[in-house]
Amino acid sequence: MSKLVVVDYGMGNLRSVAKAFEFVARESGINATVSISGSPAAVAAADRVVFPGQGAMPDCMRHLRESGLEQAVRQAADNKPFLGICVGMQMLFDRSEEGDTAGLGVFAGQVRRFRPADHALKVPHMGWNEVTQTAPHALWQDIANGERFYFVHSYFCEPADPGVTMATTDYPMPFTAAIARANMFATQFHPEKSNRAGLALYRNFLSWQP
Repeated sequence: MSKLVVVDYGMGNLRSVAKAFEFVARESGINATVSISGSPAAVAAADRVVFPGQGAMPDCMRHLRESGLEQAVRQAADNKPFLGICVGMQMLFDRSEEGDTAGLGVFAGQVRRFRPADHALKVPHMGWNEVTQTAPHALWQDIANGERFYFVHSYFCEPADPGVTMATTDYPMPFTAAIARANMFATQFHPEKSNRAGLALYRNFLSWQP
């Protein structure tokens, strides 16, 4: 049985993420247990790790470090199927303009604030938007290119290596909506809030063998 752990460092939409994974495991007949844990030992023992994030990145990084989970998250990102969500994706980069905050540096690059010239475009970018797949990946299985996912964010990731970008979204210029490398995948959007397409991505993650 596969053990999936949603990392609890005090920030994130943990319950809805876990419930979505429990639903797709049950509906798809995937033999997996889903738990929420703030224990470094539980993260280390997991077969798959989900790293959500919600709120301001300075707060998220501070909570992560104070929780004692930073090293466990780094190790999980290095050696097992790992999924970052929203601020959990942003925290994987070197630095964010939000509070000039240092991230985990797993991916080279910066996190920038939206500064749309068109003042009709509000910040945060909130709601449904199309996601254009820019590279094939196992987590896109059964998800149409151009499918709509749900976003809530004021900052976006700017990878130093464009090759890690798996999808883009326009607001109004294209920004990176998903990244991947080796055993890691991360999304700026919230799959757990994205209806059928989001559940498909979670199902794909449960069966992914990177």
